[in-house]
Amino acid sequence: MKEKASPKLLVGYGLGEVACQMSWYMINNYLNIFYTDVVGLSGAAISAIVLIARIWDAINDPMMGQIADRTHTRWGKFRPYLFFAPPFLAIFNILTFTVFPVQGMAKIILCGVCYIGAGMAYTACSIAYQALLNVIAVDSRIRQLLATARSTGASIIGIILSMVAMPLILRFSSSVNEAGEAMADGHGYFVATVIFSLVLIPVFWVCALICKETYTEHLHSSQPQEKATFVSNMKGLFQNDQLLLVVIATVIGTICVTGRYGILVYHVIYVVGGPQYIATMFTAMTLGQLVGTLTVPWGTKVFGKRNYMIIMNVVMAAGFVALFLNPTNNPVFLIGASFIGSLGFGAPAICYGMVGDSLEYGDWKLGKRQEGLAASMLSFGVKLATAICAPVVLLLEAVGYVPNVEQAASTKMGINFMVNMLPAILALVSCIPLIWYKLSDKRVSEIRADLEAGKHKWDK
Repeated sequence: MKEKASPKLLVGYGLGEVACQMSWYMINNYLNIFYTDVVGLSGAAISAIVLIARIWDAINDPMMGQIADRTHTRWGKFRPYLFFAPPFLAIFNILTFTVFPVQGMAKIILCGVCYIGAGMAYTACSIAYQALLNVIAVDSRIRQLLATARSTGASIIGIILSMVAMPLILRFSSSVNEAGEAMADGHGYFVATVIFSLVLIPVFWVCALICKETYTEHLHSSQPQEKATFVSNMKGLFQNDQLLLVVIATVIGTICVTGRYGILVYHVIYVVGGPQYIATMFTAMTLGQLVGTLTVPWGTKVFGKRNYMIIMNVVMAAGFVALFLNPTNNPVFLIGASFIGSLGFGAPAICYGMVGDSLEYGDWKLGKRQEGLAASMLSFGVKLATAICAPVVLLLEAVGYVPNVEQAASTKMGINFMVNMLPAILALVSCIPLIWYKLSDKRVSEIRADLEAGKHKWDK
C-alpha cells in the first residue's frame, strides 16, 4: 500500500498538538507555583490533589480508550471527540486557574475537582488525537513523519507560549514587589488561561476536519466482530511486550521532563535570578526542542528509532548536568545549555512512532488492534509520571523553600539538584527499557506485509 504524507495532512495533524499544548502548558509549567504562591495551598494539599487525580486516571484513561475503540460514527472512531470535547477542556482549564473565595478544606476540594475535570477533558481530547495517528496512516515512515509533525507543532507553540505566557500573566497582574517590579497574581494567571483556552477550541476543530480516518475500516476489517471485555482488552495490551517497553521508557522520560518543568520556574526565579529570565530560558528550551524534533526523520532513518532515542536522551542529560554545575544568570550560558538540554525533548516524536509500530506488532502477535487503548496506555503513562512528580512540591519544602522571599544557599542547592541533576539521571535510566525494543523499520515492514496477506505470528 503506497502512501504519501501531504503537507496539508502533516500541518493538520500538527495542529492537534498545538491545541493540546495550549491546554496543558499552563498546568504543566505554572500550576504548582499558582497553587503555592497565589492560592496558598500547602505542598501536602497539592500532592494529595495530584495523587487522587492520578488514581482516577488509572481508571479513566483506559476506560476512555475502550470507549473510543468502540465508537462508530460517520466521522470515524476518534474524530468526534476532537469536535465535542475541546469546549469542556477550555472551561475546566479556566476553572483550574480561578481563585475562588473559599478557605480551608473547601478550597482544596474545589481545586481538586477543577483539576480532575481538566484532566478528564484533556484525556478525551488527547487519547482521540493520539489514536488518530494510527488510522490516518499505515506505513511506519509516514506515521513517523506525522509524529514528527506533532512534535514540531508542540515545539512551535511552545516557543510562542514561552515568549508570551509570563509577559501576558504579568501584563494582567496588578501586584508588585518591594522594588516596584510586577509580580504574577491570580488575575494575571486567569486572563492568560482564558485567552489560551478560547484559542485551542477552533485549532482542535481544524485538526479534526483535515485528518480523515482513511484506513479505519481497512485496518479493522479482519478484526473479530464480538465485543471483547475491558479486562480481556487490557490483558491483550499487557501481552504486547514491545508496547510495554515504550510505555515504561515514556514514564521514566516524562518523570524527567515533567518533574523538571513543574519546578523550573522556582529555579529560574530563586536560583538563576528572577522572573525576567523565564522567557529567555523557556524560549531557548523550546527552540532546542524544535531543532531536536526536526532531526527525528533523519536520525530515525540513519540510526533507527530506538538508537536515536537513546542518543537524544544522552544529549539531554549532558545539558542538564552543565546547568547544574554552573547555575549562573549569564544569558549566553543559560541559552546555550538550555538549548542543548532541550534537544532531547524531540524524543516524544519517536515514542509516538514506536507506539504505531507496537500496534502493528500487537495485531500480528495477538490478532487485536486497539488504537484507543494503546493511546490511553501512553496517556496514562504520562499522567502516572506526573503523579510520581507530585511530591516534588514536598521536596521543595524539605529543602527549606518559603514562598516570595530570598532563599537560603542550601535551599538553592536543593532546588538546583532537583531541577537539573535528578532529571539528568532519569534521562539515562529511561534508555534501559529500550535495550529490549526490537521493532526496526525493516521488521515492521515485514509484519505489515504479513498482515496485508492475512498472516499472523501463529501462522509461522
